[in-house]
Amino acid sequence: MDSTKFRTEAYIIFNELRQSNMLCDVVIEVQQSKFIAHKAILYANSSYFCTLFDSQDQQSYEITGLSPDIMELVIQYIYTSDIPIREKNVENLLRAADKLCVKGLTTACCKFLQVHLSAQNCIATWRTADMHFAIDLRHHAYRYILHHFAEVSYTSRDFPELSFVELRDIIEEDELNVRKEDVVFESIMRWIEHVPIEREHYISLLLPKVRMGLMNADYFMDSVKSNPLVKESDKCHHIIVEGMKALFDYGMNRSHPNLSNLLSRPRLPFAILLAMGGWSGSIPTNAIESYDSRAGCWVNVTQETESPRAYHGAVYLNGFVYCLGGYNSMEYFSSMRRFNPVTFTWKEVAPMYSRRCYVSVAVLDGYIYAMGGLDGHVRLSSAERYKPETNQWHMISPMNEQRSDASATILNGKVYICGGFNGQDCLFTAEFYDPQTNHWTQITPMINRRSGLGTIAYEDEVYVVGGFDGTSRLRSADAYDPLTHNWRSVPEMITARSNFGLEVLDNQLFVIGGFNGTATTDYAECYDKKTDEWSVVHCMAFCRSALTCCVIPNPANLARFVLPRPRLGHSAAIAVPPLPSNDSPSSSRL
Repeated sequence: MDSTKFRTEAYIIFNELRQSNMLCDVVIEVQQSKFIAHKAILYANSSYFCTLFDSQDQQSYEITGLSPDIMELVIQYIYTSDIPIREKNVENLLRAADKLCVKGLTTACCKFLQVHLSAQNCIATWRTADMHFAIDLRHHAYRYILHHFAEVSYTSRDFPELSFVELRDIIEEDELNVRKEDVVFESIMRWIEHVPIEREHYISLLLPKVRMGLMNADYFMDSVKSNPLVKESDKCHHIIVEGMKALFDYGMNRSHPNLSNLLSRPRLPFAILLAMGGWSGSIPTNAIESYDSRAGCWVNVTQETESPRAYHGAVYLNGFVYCLGGYNSMEYFSSMRRFNPVTFTWKEVAPMYSRRCYVSVAVLDGYIYAMGGLDGHVRLSSAERYKPETNQWHMISPMNEQRSDASATILNGKVYICGGFNGQDCLFTAEFYDPQTNHWTQITPMINRRSGLGTIAYEDEVYVVGGFDGTSRLRSADAYDPLTHNWRSVPEMITARSNFGLEVLDNQLFVIGGFNGTATTDYAECYDKKTDEWSVVHCMAFCRSALTCCVIPNPANLARFVLPRPRLGHSAAIAVPPLPSNDSPSSSRL
């Protein structure tokens, strides 16, 4: 018999004996409530009870500092490894597990707190983890604060209660995830306004941690330089002067930011965008570039051992990037390769049933979908999906039309695929797949025919961008509302293009590379729905079309994908007055 199964069955029997008050030889008293148990079971699962029983040979033991209901759950966990952990009891359970040295319960409570991290509880969880020396939970809670800083600073009731040292260390982090430094400055002002008389003098200590060189010039002049608290502080005058210098220098050297000056040093991105493979000039390429959205530049992360591939698909799922299908000027691929962004290694996994060049791909509910494409002979209407856990592909219902050079996305639990080429015409049709019914349903046709387009879910709509209408490359873009079943026009791109990369990063829609009707291009641009405008993005190092893009959120080895940030020495920061003696020097920084 398996040892784990034997242990489980044995503990079931012991728990039944405990519940029947049979063979029990110890009583645990908590606030006049008594719990009967077996010494051997408690001894084996808790070093606290182990020490207690070794030091005192008696039948009854009183434990203080716990409530009866929590003690009951702890004993139940020791016998069954299964208790209801809830938001209402998790902190008390963790405190009890820590006190009684029940490691399994400590781990279970930490996992629960980690899964349920939110902007409202992350600071409290961070402190709870610190109190109980839960290093892993503390790390995750701290990173949650950094990665959701804007929401945390606006909505968390605990944010105003941060100590000066805690706030200083948080806003100083490169990993602080803010698109605009305005968020950091405004968070400082809200923190000060919570207890203004006690905190106003901290403005000169916190202001140097704001990367003023990255701000909009008008915001800096109107909101920072002109802020009454800043103006009234003599110690802030030289900081503002340095901020103005950094703002000017960054504006003049935006493509080559000064990474050693804290005031203009770009923070680290929360996610990175990969542009992979494609057609460069007259040949396919294996080039891979990652976009550092905070520094506004591309970083070459090409793996020279990887084979060139174009007209392929790429998706991110469960920590891996999957590249599938495509063409290398000689062979149409059915193969799929998996990239590990931590180890920077590739691995061949199960191939698709069909060769698919010009394939459309998407991820839904843990499955990778591959639809349409060209197998070297005919345009396909077939579709299949892959489950990583089994490393197997399964065919699903075919689409209503043959589609190569189409594009797919996910919205509201459905796979949408738009446009493409059927071997004769560029298509304006679109349809969605419902995995619950295994059925494809056509939707309202697009405004334009589009082949080689980009399709992406953005702000609860399906966006279609660019492409080829059979005559020319397009700049136009449209958005489909699944509630009204209508398409609407959105502002045109700056550059017409087809067969480009398309992704959403930092809640902006990025378009990368492609073919402009004359040549492959390295141009990139992005659209922001808030401003309803397109803006230019730094060009890639490689001109290419037929590439594919995907976003890796929160990569474990971020440094390999971004512009290197050197360690800052003391000379890089502005000299600031010493820490006031009335503030605790202890830091919660990891």
